[in-house]
Amino acid sequence: MENIRIARVTIDEASELRQISIDTFCETFEHLNSKENMAHYLKNSLSVEKLTSELLNDGSQFWFAILDDAIIGYLKINTGLAQVEPLGNDHLEIERIYVKHAYLGKKVGQLLYDKAIQIAQDLAANYVWLGVWEDNERAKRFYHKNGFTAFDKHVFKLGDDEQTDILMKKPLNATTSN
Repeated sequence: MENIRIARVTIDEASELRQISIDTFCETFEHLNSKENMAHYLKNSLSVEKLTSELLNDGSQFWFAILDDAIIGYLKINTGLAQVEPLGNDHLEIERIYVKHAYLGKKVGQLLYDKAIQIAQDLAANYVWLGVWEDNERAKRFYHKNGFTAFDKHVFKLGDDEQTDILMKKPLNATTSN
């Protein structure tokens, strides 16, 4: 997969961001959730308007994984007040890493993850953190392999379903402790 580019998403690409967001979220979670809860989430959390407002937020960044001319995955990171949980300015949140199922296991997620770590280091963040659904075993293994450990939990609402996300954190330098 040496032809994969990681490119920052621009405001003009909100529709493309919406499409990859919907495609990958549905591939990952549709079979585990009700149609009503999925529809509610897609309408309210992945609308062009919502994604545009997130793209305009100085504390958030989106990045596409592109193979040839096809968008095959994406990354969303947050800093400062844009973080889902207020963990401070020395933290960078990886809110989303999603890859189309056809490309799972081909290091696309790792490339997106590496981009997040590079940005965190450029910003001199001490920690990178994220929330992962307690039932998403593949993602939990991926983050554990990359040095993350659990430190808390929070509720993620998918429609009317309150799901538990495990919060995981990784220190970025040797002098930072958990």
